[in-house]
Amino acid sequence: MRFISVLFAFILAGSAHAGGIERLKAFIAGAKTAEADFTQTVSDKTGRVTQQAGGKMAFARPGKFRWDYTAPYEQVIVGDGTRLWLYDVDLNQVTVKPLGDVIAGTPAALLAGDNSIEKYFTLKNAGEGDGLEWLEATPTTRDTTFERIRMGFKGDTLVQMELFDFFGQRTLLKLTHFVRNPSIAPSRFTFTPPKGADVIGE
Repeated sequence: MRFISVLFAFILAGSAHAGGIERLKAFIAGAKTAEADFTQTVSDKTGRVTQQAGGKMAFARPGKFRWDYTAPYEQVIVGDGTRLWLYDVDLNQVTVKPLGDVIAGTPAALLAGDNSIEKYFTLKNAGEGDGLEWLEATPTTRDTTFERIRMGFKGDTLVQMELFDFFGQRTLLKLTHFVRNPSIAPSRFTFTPPKGADVIGE
């Protein structure tokens, strides 16, 4: 599924201001649903940009999310609470997996998981930088592509995520036009394979 697997990899100190962990907990408590535009940039261990993409994302806790990639390829990722669907429009190919723990240790767990974040991640405050309050999250499971994930907050709004994998790659996600608690139709978190699509995994 090309670069999509980079993001989902089948299978965040005490002072006068709130730290990254507090920002994350406020984000989880205050945003039951959300929508945003995103850009995604992947760099290799030398810093060379190898992939760029963009689109729209949405989530509804717990366990429901949708990422619509519009550039450079049209691709869709949907978590319907039970299964994970990945659709490559150009290839007309759908991959489906049981959701289960497949998102444990991934950004999807941080964004759309339940309140037991610390079951899946070791969290620590990572200070301020670029005008944001940072959190570093290290997956508690080794069955994940990601070594660590950084989340940057402006107030209680998530603005950036940095994902570092075991191959030395860095994926930068920037969120814009973030809307907290919009009304999202349940149908947005369902997926029916298009007629004629090659379905793998069912």
